[in-house]
Amino acid sequence: MEEFELFLNKLFTSDEIYADTAIKLGNANITDRDSLAAFLMSLEKPAKFRLFVSDEPIDNTTVNEITDTFRECEQNSKFINMEVIVDEFLNLIDDTAHLTHESKPRTLVHRDGDLHPAVHVWIIRRKDQGIFVLLQKRAHEKKISPDCYDVSAAGHLSQGDEFRKAAVRETEEELGLKIHGSDLEHVGLIENHYTQGDIHDNELRCVYLYRGSVHIEDLVLQSSEVSDVCWAEVDEMLTTIDDGDFENCIDLRELALIKKAVF
Repeated sequence: MEEFELFLNKLFTSDEIYADTAIKLGNANITDRDSLAAFLMSLEKPAKFRLFVSDEPIDNTTVNEITDTFRECEQNSKFINMEVIVDEFLNLIDDTAHLTHESKPRTLVHRDGDLHPAVHVWIIRRKDQGIFVLLQKRAHEKKISPDCYDVSAAGHLSQGDEFRKAAVRETEEELGLKIHGSDLEHVGLIENHYTQGDIHDNELRCVYLYRGSVHIEDLVLQSSEVSDVCWAEVDEMLTTIDDGDFENCIDLRELALIKKAVF
């Protein structure tokens, strides 16, 4: 069975959506609903269509029109099998480490190993000459590194997003901590490649420090992402990071950036 993956991006115009659909279906004559329906009903062998719809909370009449067309044709043809998948679309990083305007569903980005942007926020404080960082324990339901200690807050950039804006958003979503972008200190960019099963997560991370006053008891944890938080002293953590009792997915390069920025 031939398979097709279509990207229905709610941020695109009607012409852009149909042009991309025509490319992915290999038929330049597809320009509107009627020509799409004509193409689908002309199929003489089974085909599976996966329609990835971007998850912005907005309405796009062309996206609705295309999904409706596929449903109608599926009902009237024994050759069509279709599935609609709502997913976050991520912008990709090019070979020169620059953010591009090209976007792709997150599921496929992780399947194909495309380099994409992410943010890491380290919440730090100094006490008794030591550097302490706030660690989050990843929720048990997470597909990547469940139940492992990790950076204070982290996340991807949705399409059209900006690094600092994403860092502010992820910190509030995961920890319930509202911060201002100007309070984030940029300390570096790190490229990271991680594979677990059929997940190939290749990120270009923008790493930030936040030095504001934070009290654990005031945080509101996002249960789907974070199960717990704690403070850890950096040097002590470095001596135990490979200890089997300390399950973590912490990047040592980021701890080095923290120490360099603080001292």
